[in-house]
Amino acid sequence: MTKIFIDGKEGTTGLKIFERFEGRKDLEILQIDEEKRKDIGERKRLINASDFTFLCLPDAAAIEAVSLVENPDVRIIDASTAHRTDPDWDYGFPELSSSHREKIRKSRRVAVTGCYAAGFISLVYPLITNDFISADHPLTCYALSGYSGAGKKAIAVYESKDKPYEYNSPRQYALTQQHKHLPEMQKVCGLAEKPVFIPIVCDYYSGMVVTVPMHPKLMKKRYTPDEIVTMFKKHYHGQPMIKVYDFMGEDVISDGFLAANTLSGKNYLEIFVYGNEDRIVLSSRLDNLGKGASGAAVQCLNIMMGIDETTGLL
Repeated sequence: MTKIFIDGKEGTTGLKIFERFEGRKDLEILQIDEEKRKDIGERKRLINASDFTFLCLPDAAAIEAVSLVENPDVRIIDASTAHRTDPDWDYGFPELSSSHREKIRKSRRVAVTGCYAAGFISLVYPLITNDFISADHPLTCYALSGYSGAGKKAIAVYESKDKPYEYNSPRQYALTQQHKHLPEMQKVCGLAEKPVFIPIVCDYYSGMVVTVPMHPKLMKKRYTPDEIVTMFKKHYHGQPMIKVYDFMGEDVISDGFLAANTLSGKNYLEIFVYGNEDRIVLSSRLDNLGKGASGAAVQCLNIMMGIDETTGLL
């Protein structure tokens, strides 16, 4: 039986990973006593006793946890930002290419994609690799997310009876253009420059829509919306965790609205192409706690174990 340790199980991502293991008979979850969960010695023991350890920790603590590994057979899946641009780690987004999937399968060190980054990269990586835009294409991205991605302290404020008035509205943040996901968004897509990125946290629990506007006249040729849809469908063909909709989203956005919370609790990602011939909008919808965090981490585990990657996810 495969032994699993979740370092940081009390955090939002750790709890969601643990929930996704419910009912799995192929895994043994190594539990840490509550009073010892910050004890370095006990964490070290459990990390080295595991086959796989998930890191659901702040970046500094994730780096520290890796330094505790002495057993060469332990495989690490890191849900923090700490290693996503580290060349010694493999990036945990298997649908991007067969190479990404194969590296994850063999890897001992996988850095799971960030939630906003998953949405952006799912749209831009295919545009770059299929030669629809150049690496120096000027890109803008805005995104709406539920408050669960903001961490336990922010969740407590949002769910408090004394919630500040401003928390009732969508709020832009990372106004200095230094959001922690920007380095991976740039590196994984091979961009010459980081995009202008506008994240917006909203008063609902989970789910997000990440959007990239496009001017066809600035692309390598003037692609139509249908040509972009065809490219996405070919790029993600056979991927069970990604669905690409036809232009204007079939009946999903036929009422003229694209909600951000409809995939809450789900582990897959949806891609939409809408707009018109002159101004095209690309959107990726996912759960920031699912395909944007814990669901993606469990998917990587399944691939690394050599089993159906949707196990415990669909």
